[in-house]
Amino acid sequence: MPLPLATPLPAAHAVRVLVIPGLHDSGPGHWQTWLQRQYAGAVRVIQRDWTAPQLDAWADRIDRTLARHAPQTEWIAVAHSFGCLALAHHLSRRAQAGTPGHEGGIRAALMVAPADPVKFGVADRLPTTGLGLPATLIGSEDDPWMPFERAREWAHHWGARFVNLGRAGHINTESGHGPWPLARYHVDHMVRDRQRLKRLARAHPLEFGYAV
Repeated sequence: MPLPLATPLPAAHAVRVLVIPGLHDSGPGHWQTWLQRQYAGAVRVIQRDWTAPQLDAWADRIDRTLARHAPQTEWIAVAHSFGCLALAHHLSRRAQAGTPGHEGGIRAALMVAPADPVKFGVADRLPTTGLGLPATLIGSEDDPWMPFERAREWAHHWGARFVNLGRAGHINTESGHGPWPLARYHVDHMVRDRQRLKRLARAHPLEFGYAV
């Protein structure tokens, strides 16, 4: 039974969607491109060189993309493949810099078919004690870019809820993942959770320690 699409999200207290593609970008038929069109104000991280997956450079592009918007803006990140590694690195650097958690930035993440950090030689540069935010990682049993058990292991390292999609390849256009309501379902829930917390913080600012 297909998952129902959620009703449009209200404009008030909007939380925006940040799309972070992987190697070679996500083409017009890719589920990330479809998902980006589902949300008003969604933004895509554009890499300088889509063929050169460099962890620092790709994380820098996330920084630069966020810096073009108001610092109070809250984001739900939706990453695929090497974009997941760039996102994890960005979040780790943010935590090391001591960026306050209530001043906008990425607040939740959907990570789909992450690339294997071992294959790219960056495993020792990624966080292993959580990402500091709610996350869901969707993995595939026959992903050519990440062994299944290793995907589950990284979900544990990042404190992410792990979803086994079965034999779904790299969860991209080639594996038949164009319009993908499951991704919309997860992102809708993350957006609504943030909106609910923002409303609570406005109603009870002293309990939350700040006014949103």
